[in-house]
Amino acid sequence: MFVWDDANKTKMVSVEDSLPGRDTPVLPDPKPHTVLGTDLLAEPGEGQEIIYLASGCFWGAEKLAWELGADSTAVGYMGGFTPNPTYEEVCTGLTGHAETVRVLYTPEKLPTAKLLQAFFESHDPTSLNKQGGDIGTQYRSAIFTTTQEQEDTAHQMIRAYQDKLTQAGHSAIVTEVTSVLESGPFFPAEDEHQQYLQKNPGGYECHARTGIACPLPSSGPLAK
Repeated sequence: MFVWDDANKTKMVSVEDSLPGRDTPVLPDPKPHTVLGTDLLAEPGEGQEIIYLASGCFWGAEKLAWELGADSTAVGYMGGFTPNPTYEEVCTGLTGHAETVRVLYTPEKLPTAKLLQAFFESHDPTSLNKQGGDIGTQYRSAIFTTTQEQEDTAHQMIRAYQDKLTQAGHSAIVTEVTSVLESGPFFPAEDEHQQYLQKNPGGYECHARTGIACPLPSSGPLAK
């Protein structure tokens, strides 16, 4: 059996060495969002979009999204190989997944650029496969997009933010920007991880930051 030790957790596992997973979801009957009261995995209605954001530990990242004004949020696993992984399996580094927040939002109320601004400022996007003391590919920085406009906005903001970070002496942004058509599906996490910080006030929240403000697009169709 292939063994993946802690020293290798910052390296992406290959599909051949990844865990087999299972056919059934680890969250078979999602409960309503405990903060917003919405369907946890609601599909987008008129004027709504979904974007998937990975910025380290998903507990604090999800809280940030619902506080910004998302219509619904859910945490789970994305960008890997193992179907329907458990949290324990993801933590081994043998699934290839990143801890990810599924964000259902209305761009007219919460523009994509403002959502991504908060995403970039709430973690260190120059840190490869770790955030502070959280080490492993599950903590990598990634944006999984569902529209071309989301992808274009992400790339535009990365270019602008990189200029600011370079001026401040930081290294290159390593955030992945990948279409969901390429990343593979989102697998919801277990119930205890959903809205974790509402259920556990004062619980762990990653605070890795660059401390540098991320500029919003200032002109053109992306400025809202």
